[in-house]
Parts: sequence; C-alpha cells; structure tokens
Amino acid sequence: MIEITAKLIRSHVFLSGEVVECIISFSHPISPSHKVSQSHTDMFESLAWASAQIHCLCFTDSKMRRAKEGERQASHVALADTALGTISGDNARVEFATKPKILFCDLRLSPGQMKHFVYREKVPVDSPPSYRGQLVKYSYKITVGTQRVNHPVKLMRVPFRVLPLAEAILHEAGALCNETTEELTPTNPFLEIRQKEKPIDLALESLQNITARRNPNFYMISNMWGKVARFCLFKPAYKLGEDIIGTFDFTVATVQCMQVSVSLQCEEETTIEDSSKQIRIITFSKHHEVCLGYKYTQLILPIPLHVTPAFETDLVSLKWRLHFEFVTSTHKGLSPPNFEETYWQAPSEVPIETMVWSLPIRLYSTTPGHVAQGMSVHKLVIR
Repeated sequence: MIEITAKLIRSHVFLSGEVVECIISFSHPISPSHKVSQSHTDMFESLAWASAQIHCLCFTDSKMRRAKEGERQASHVALADTALGTISGDNARVEFATKPKILFCDLRLSPGQMKHFVYREKVPVDSPPSYRGQLVKYSYKITVGTQRVNHPVKLMRVPFRVLPLAEAILHEAGALCNETTEELTPTNPFLEIRQKEKPIDLALESLQNITARRNPNFYMISNMWGKVARFCLFKPAYKLGEDIIGTFDFTVATVQCMQVSVSLQCEEETTIEDSSKQIRIITFSKHHEVCLGYKYTQLILPIPLHVTPAFETDLVSLKWRLHFEFVTSTHKGLSPPNFEETYWQAPSEVPIETMVWSLPIRLYSTTPGHVAQGMSVHKLVIR
C-alpha cells in the first residue's frame, strides 16, 4: 500500500500569473504484515511513474457549450488530451491544461520510507479566474496521476482558487517596472544592491495604489417630484474584504425619503454572439435603513472575500454595482414634527413610491493571503 499526500505550500489562493507550488509525498506505511517473515523483495512497493498538471474546467449549460464548440471548430482550435484526462459531464469542458510534468519513473519504497516531490507551475496571466456563477463556472485543480505496472491509472485532484488581475493593474505594474529600471551609471561598491522586484509584487503594489485612492463623488438623487437625497461615495475602486462607505444627505431633499436599501450586486452576462444574451443578477450584502426624519445617515456595506472580482472571458463578463431602492412619499402629514411638542400622530395611511438606481463600481482582487483560510491537504491511497 502506498499513500500519496498533496499539500499546497503557501495557500490555496493564487493570483493570475503566480506560480503554484505543491508538495507531493509518496509513503509506504508500516503494516502488521511486515512483521511476518518474508523476502526482501516482497517488502518493497513500487510505482511505474507519476506526473502532475493543472486543469481549468469550465461548466456551462448545453446551449452555451454547443455554441462555444462551434466557434472552436470554426477556428480549428483543439486542446490536446493527456493521460491525466479529467472526468467531466455533458456541461463541462477543459478550458485549458498545462503540460504534464513527470515527477519520477520507477519509484521503489521500503516500509516506513517516504519521498517528497515539489511541483511548480505558473498560472497563465490571461487565464479565467475561479468563479461559481449561475451561467458559467470555472474550476481549477492540480491533477496528480500515478500507475503501478499492469494496473489502471490512479488520479488525485487538488482544488485551488485563482483571483484575476485586471488590465488596469497590469498596466500600472508595467509602469512601475519601467520606473524601477536603473540608469546606466558608474557602479559604487559601497551602495547596497537592490534586488529586482517580482512582477507579482509590482502587481500587488499597483493594486494597493488603485484601491487606496480617495476620490469622493457626489450624486444628486431625484425623481419627478423633486430631490430625494445627495449621496457621496468616497472612492470608486475597492478590493475584496473592504467596506463600501458612503453618506446620504437629506437636508437638500424636497421629497420625503421614508427608507433606503442598498445592495451589492454582480451582473453576469454571456458574451457568445451565436446564442441569445443571458443576464443574471446576484445579490450579496445588503444595507437597509428607515430614514424618515433623518438629516444624515451613512452606508457601510462589506464586500465578502468569497466573491469573484470583475473579469471578462470569451464566454461571460462579470460587472459589479450598487443597487439603490428609495421609498419616497409626498404626503403632507410626514413633515418633521416639532420637537417642542410632546405628541405627534403619524398618518394611518401613506401613499408611497419606489424608485431604483444602480451605480457601477470597480471591484479588484486582494492579497491571496487575506483570502485563504487554511492549507489544502489531500490524500490518496493505492493498494
């Protein structure tokens, strides 16, 4: 019996363009049968070979899958099959697969012996992120395959998550790389030699620069009866795990606002030309407040860590927005009461109107270490 254990070295969350590192261990545990007298050869366990590669699976409905396959056939694009083929249903296909890397050939382990191998592979920058939507799903796995002589191939899959890097971040990272290029000057032996920054470090630096910029934008919200409120959003770009903070100013209003609701929503839309456009709206966190008689109030809306930032592929595009719902009324009995009086009778019936408004926002990735909650360990037993 041989046990195979796979453990991601740093975490199970990576950025596009980052190198995935995984320790794959092969061990031959000691069992009571080894205490029985037997030949030296019988005590060894052997494997013919083992290899690993990364698969990105795409899950769609049958209509989108047929349309995409038609485009691939028209452009004569095909993915090469390997010995580590993934098992997929009718609504799944391999989006891309890296070339398999051989870990070893003809491995022999004695009882109690263990061998470790490190698998490293870079996730392409232009690859889609991990995403579980209603129309499309993208899933990443490290597929480890091994085989005994004259036995079927055994597979173990280690899932991990990939966060996207927007074009704006890559562009700014390129600008930072150009700025850090040193000019041709005489070398000084007394100066400390600076190490060249990695592209991922520059991308994280540009990500921090983009999401940290405060640029307050003010919006006057009104309907056919007049002004409802003045809304301030302190910045337009956010990253996963942040709080969206804004303020409402009702002192400028000419129409009473009874309550306000703000939802964080993503808009998922297909991008295939041959199929009819499909759009799905998914709501995450929500802020609700009864604001009748308020002069000011604030909005605090957390961004979950498990959501996927904005991206676009040849199948789907994902955008983010704030969706507002204002409940207003022009009833004269809703005028603010005089606080010198000890009694105020609210009207028994109030005619209301509901107005909606959506404000696009930019949502980016964050440091993978902030998203990961633990190490991913998987085990396979070969008998």
